[in-house]
Amino acid sequence: MTTSLTVPETTAIAASDRAGAIPSPKVKLRRRNIVIEHPDPEAGEALLAEALGAADRDALHGLLSQLVKASVVARKPDQGTLAFMVSTLKNIAPRDSLESMLAAQMVSIQVATMRCACRLACTEDVQQQESLTRALTRLSRTFAAQIEALNRHRSNGACAITVQNLSVQDGGKAVVGNFSQHANLIAAQSGLVRAEVLPA
Repeated sequence: MTTSLTVPETTAIAASDRAGAIPSPKVKLRRRNIVIEHPDPEAGEALLAEALGAADRDALHGLLSQLVKASVVARKPDQGTLAFMVSTLKNIAPRDSLESMLAAQMVSIQVATMRCACRLACTEDVQQQESLTRALTRLSRTFAAQIEALNRHRSNGACAITVQNLSVQDGGKAVVGNFSQHANLIAAQSGLVRAEVLPA
């Protein structure tokens, strides 16, 4: 399957590439090796490690090796799938090793989900349809849980809340403005201020 882009689409993609910082190098498969395309191999590794949230060279190559294995189509690593996975991982922009591993799982689950959806669309066997539907549902739920886990990790467990219908009793003080605070701290202070707390 090939997808051709029109001139305005390619121009928009090129413009978005220029808008960001220094682009990280691309990854290519050469027989049994993973090649990071960059004139300076060490600089290329450093740029890609930063883009993927890998702590060091070993973490980077371990992560790339896992992505290669997850990209396998018909028992062979697929360059297009690998490029998609690495690009998507860069866009998630992991900030540490934990986010890097979670993001790698997320892109792997996305690839597996779409493969499952393709198989479901191509089968007419009722038993296979039921089995693939169950698998597709589990994969989709897993992906949603991973997004939630990433958001929770990035917010350090903070829960965004909105306070409405605020009433201040005698001797109490109210602060007006936008602020973020853990729900348990607001509950602890509820003796001074009665508020209806709703999820954001």
